[in-house]
Amino acid sequence: MTITVGKDTAKTRKTLKVGDQSVAYYSIPAAEAAGLGDFSKLPAALKVVLENLLRFEDGGFSVSVDDIKAFSAWADNGGKNPREIAYRPARVLMQDFTGVPAVVDLAAMRDGIVALGGDAQQINPLNPVDLVIDHSVMIDEFGNPRAFQMNVDREYERNMERYQFLKWGQGAFNNFRVVPPGTGICHQVNLEYLAQTVWTDKDQNGEEVAYPDTLVGTDSHTTMVNGLAVLGWGVGGIEAEAAMLGQPVSMLIPEVVGFELTGEMVEGTTGTDLVLKVVEMLRELGVVGKFVEFYGAGLDVLPLADRATIANMAPEYGATCGFFPIDGETLRYLRNTGRYEDRIALVEAYAKENGFWRDENYAPVYTDTLHLDMGTIVPAISGPKRPQDYTPLTQASSAFMDVVNEYRGIDSSKAADEMASEGPAPTEPMDPRKSQAVKGADYSLRDGSVVIASITSCTNTSNPYVMIGAGLVARKARALGLNSKPWVKTSLAPGSQVVSEYLEAAGLQEDLDAIGFNLVGYGCTTCIGNSGPIQQELSEAIAEGDLIATSVLSGNRNFEGRISPDVRANYLASPPLVVAYALAGDMNVDMINDPLGQDKDGNDVYLKDIWPTSAEINELVERTVTREAFQKKYADVFKGDEKWQAVETTDSETYDWPASSTYVQNPPYFKGMSKDAGTIKNVENAKVLAVLGDMVTTDHISPAGSFKDTTPAGQYLLDRQVPVREFNSYGSRRGNHEVMMRGTFANIRIKNEMLDGVEGGYTKGPDGAQTSIFDAAMAYEEAGTPLVIFAGEQYGAGSSRDWAAKGTALLGVKAVIAESFERIHRSNLVGMGVVPFEFTGGDTRKSLGLTGEETVTIEGLDAVKPLQEMTAKITMGDGSVKEITVKCRIDTAVEIEYIENGGVLHYVLRNLAKAAA
Repeated sequence: MTITVGKDTAKTRKTLKVGDQSVAYYSIPAAEAAGLGDFSKLPAALKVVLENLLRFEDGGFSVSVDDIKAFSAWADNGGKNPREIAYRPARVLMQDFTGVPAVVDLAAMRDGIVALGGDAQQINPLNPVDLVIDHSVMIDEFGNPRAFQMNVDREYERNMERYQFLKWGQGAFNNFRVVPPGTGICHQVNLEYLAQTVWTDKDQNGEEVAYPDTLVGTDSHTTMVNGLAVLGWGVGGIEAEAAMLGQPVSMLIPEVVGFELTGEMVEGTTGTDLVLKVVEMLRELGVVGKFVEFYGAGLDVLPLADRATIANMAPEYGATCGFFPIDGETLRYLRNTGRYEDRIALVEAYAKENGFWRDENYAPVYTDTLHLDMGTIVPAISGPKRPQDYTPLTQASSAFMDVVNEYRGIDSSKAADEMASEGPAPTEPMDPRKSQAVKGADYSLRDGSVVIASITSCTNTSNPYVMIGAGLVARKARALGLNSKPWVKTSLAPGSQVVSEYLEAAGLQEDLDAIGFNLVGYGCTTCIGNSGPIQQELSEAIAEGDLIATSVLSGNRNFEGRISPDVRANYLASPPLVVAYALAGDMNVDMINDPLGQDKDGNDVYLKDIWPTSAEINELVERTVTREAFQKKYADVFKGDEKWQAVETTDSETYDWPASSTYVQNPPYFKGMSKDAGTIKNVENAKVLAVLGDMVTTDHISPAGSFKDTTPAGQYLLDRQVPVREFNSYGSRRGNHEVMMRGTFANIRIKNEMLDGVEGGYTKGPDGAQTSIFDAAMAYEEAGTPLVIFAGEQYGAGSSRDWAAKGTALLGVKAVIAESFERIHRSNLVGMGVVPFEFTGGDTRKSLGLTGEETVTIEGLDAVKPLQEMTAKITMGDGSVKEITVKCRIDTAVEIEYIENGGVLHYVLRNLAKAAA
């Protein structure tokens, strides 16, 4: 990226000398001295954004002096001043599930710019882009020494078309690097290697400029790197593509919630226990669209690995990001992970000189605050279907009984009263749990049987304290003769090769192997739904007995239908607890008071008998997690193994789309596009495609996991002679819009309230008969009928996946009317030309009595203003008409232009074509 000097804030440009280095930088204290405002009380997270505006303040960059002064007004106004600003991150991070469709879009834009009379080379990332292939490995093999190699081999077999395409992109586009499969998870690679905390680059005069490292990523957990004081968050692929091409991120100056941490963690607790409590507290407060910044004396004893764990789960607590300022622990981590000493010295000097350093006097203004004494944290899990469903470990087994009762339709409180009464026994048995024998086995499964136990995901596998802890639990269990239960599918998928390096150095991998936690791959695996099939006999027993099978994973996501089609209840836990649950094999086990199993002499073994002390963990971390390990494993990070080096691809400026490919197809977004934008079209006589409830996630809207041959997507592949064994997953096929359209709203657990008690992607077609959502949408499209979606609160929570918006748009949905939206999905809808609306005045789908038989008209969109309230006319099924007020969630002026153009990429493409002309 070339830094251009801003004309009005050039006087804030100073020189910083650090050892032999001499770099320019934009000084916040100098901006204060120049009379631009008092920024001394700004949180560090907002100072990063302020510096960004200082650096780009120039008429050509859509940043004004008034934008900069607005930050002073923010502090004066108690942490509020929602002014629209144009923010430019330094770089972009991608993973392959979201990255493939982004590169598909860029390739299609090259075709589009040529069709509009431009040059294909106009479509090139202006900012550095790193794509890490981490979402494609599936756990087909597990529990044996060859599992890793067999899964890697299968990964290449399944995904060769995608990898050839990504290799083409690496050669065709500037500023675009690919980290090959088998390296690690993108967020961990970012934290351990790519991120610099303070970035440097040359301006148009060739002078080196230092500035805060910032990024956006096409994965919601991009926020993890905020633990290293790098401001970043997840966006949809379409928004990331715009940022790559020089389009600023349009945003409002956010509110910043301060989260004070005091005290220190007590013996027996982990960073995972801490983050699950943080998620619960922040979800209860409500921080959607806000920054969260952590401060307080507790940070003095909080390792960066734990900070990264907390920052990682910002999407789960709903915030844009969870930020930790630069301090001594930041420097320690940079040094320990192999960063150059010159860079570490620059980070310290820059942070202290420009007001980013956290010390004992750090006391900024916050919009709101929360407080947590870390000494009160207890071991915990979260589940069965939301990350914020926090449950202390002491209550986990009883909480699972509530899950059983709910599923079986039993009133838990009434059942408890009957059991406590001295009256006659109830006619129904009080224990609602079912069991089912497993064919060919000497055991049965029951409600609560743990069939998947997986150490996985960026959240915890970046943290050596919990990974070493898991290894020590395995060591102690092995010494006593315990093993995982035979029905548990166990797996270990570290976030980087460094994890394997220190587990091997500590001798713990051998212990993990002994109880079934063999290495299965370096990637997201179970957390993204790539858990692979469980044993067929187990799957059949679960289905036959209608059992509530469970999974326990050290991940961040446990939404319905995400982890495995055989599992109804999913729990998030620390890696040591994942190992313990594999030993117990059952969610009904009271992990505090019940034995996990018996030792070689038949004596009961309890959790306390195998749980390591903090001293044991710290000693091994200190001895085995070394600077040299990081330098060794990242020395050739972009080279890849022999398999990656052998991937062949074409060398061309535009992509030669293979007609027979079922993985990569030229999307229809830019075909026949005119040179000029139009006006926003009103929603006229639209029919309802679905009425959805609260907390409908992007997993519900656009699932990532496997699918059956009976689904529209499966039928599409069968029609093209793709055998079921080669279906792979929705996530791997995001480069093919035909598959993804058919997969939209196709989650096996989604519930369309237009239908009575039906699960899955179904609705009513134009004839009123039940059919798949895809088939209904195509029938409406053929009739020229626009569509709307109604929904409840927190619509679009979860992953940043842009296909949740792309699929919605391609199905012909023109508007989504919900009680509230999660940040990324609202932005993605706008980016695809779909208008989001929110109910006002207490109206909801329920209060209005919506059944899906309605017709909706919303006029005035051709002259809409940001956040304007409008009238929606709803013609009910009986012919009566209700008029309600809805808020149009087109939040900024530039978003109006996006919608007028049909989406953000159309907006960028037209502007590039005009520039070429």
